[in-house]
Amino acid sequence: MNKRHIVYIAIGALVGAAGGYAYWMFIGCESGTCPITSKPLNSTLYGVLMGGLLFSSLFDLFNKKNKSNTNNEIEQ
Repeated sequence: MNKRHIVYIAIGALVGAAGGYAYWMFIGCESGTCPITSKPLNSTLYGVLMGGLLFSSLFDLFNKKNKSNTNNEIEQ
């Protein structure tokens, strides 16, 4: 894992944390029985996890696309 990949994961975690907290604040769970959205910490940590995983997957996807474009340019 290179430094650039770690930066993408960190950015995804920050975006996910903001999204998770915003979800708790605006939608949330009033009864308190929802395991993820009943507390702001749970919702934020879930957002961190999902954001990090999403941005890591997107990094891998874009990195593969760029490598295939570079290989096609070299062959031509």
